[in-house]
Amino acid sequence: MQWLWAVFTVIASGGQVLRNAMQKELTATLGTVGATHVRFLFGLPFSLLFLALVLGATRLPFPALNGTMIAWTAAASLAQIAATALLLAAMQARSFVVTTAYAKTEPVQVAIFGLAFLGDRVTPGQTAAIVVATAGVLIMSWPKSNSAEAFSWKPAGLGIDSGALFAIAAIGYRGGILALAAPNFVVGATTTLVLGLAIQVAVLTTYLVVADRPVLMAIFRAWRPSLFAGFMGAFASQMWYLAFALETAAKVRTLALIEILFAQVLSRNLFKQSLASRDALGIGLIIAGVVLLLNS
Repeated sequence: MQWLWAVFTVIASGGQVLRNAMQKELTATLGTVGATHVRFLFGLPFSLLFLALVLGATRLPFPALNGTMIAWTAAASLAQIAATALLLAAMQARSFVVTTAYAKTEPVQVAIFGLAFLGDRVTPGQTAAIVVATAGVLIMSWPKSNSAEAFSWKPAGLGIDSGALFAIAAIGYRGGILALAAPNFVVGATTTLVLGLAIQVAVLTTYLVVADRPVLMAIFRAWRPSLFAGFMGAFASQMWYLAFALETAAKVRTLALIEILFAQVLSRNLFKQSLASRDALGIGLIIAGVVLLLNS
């Protein structure tokens, strides 16, 4: 049981990279909001299937929801919607692997938010970690004087903001799972997944019906690629929630940094994007900073 969270995290990281790749492709035809909605709308049926299989295998009843669990999950769901939209918007401006690295500044931002809003002390080791990771982001996003990517601060900001919201989502989902207090951690994780996706589908579907019905219709027309993206989204989320049910969000998100390596492999083989030496150095510094932060 002690090592299961790590297995779930590695599987989730790989699944998330594939899902992000599919959403990146869909952004060109569906737009940022449409591509964001795909993972939720087409992921919900798969999450319901997962829950049915889990309840059938464990022979446990559907757990009773409570206000605290619903509040945690709702907050996390809304943060995840915004985080996904920002991530896809950043991917339109910078390479797949570099954007993934921006989002992976998420553990560093947890420490910064704790100091700003909770008054949590930052130790010298934590300060050093923040400086190292921030230097990595600056190295990656600093405008290239002889490149069309000059003045690339916007994608950097979008990616970093995405990481902050993903941090809030991770904490919220773990809080929801723990507040549910289900007798089986798989049941608790899967129930939280279903509730979270249901909230996200309701919010984004309502928005598109009111503000942009053509995009909603386009999503259904693109059901074949959307179905795969939805499945990978639900599957990756299932693995994340299982890991959160067993271990702290900090440890899970630290191990999740291997997603950057997966993204680099996928970027080279699928999108034919090369990684500049400066970007590689930046990614290395971000990883070093996050590891130092969580071990100081």
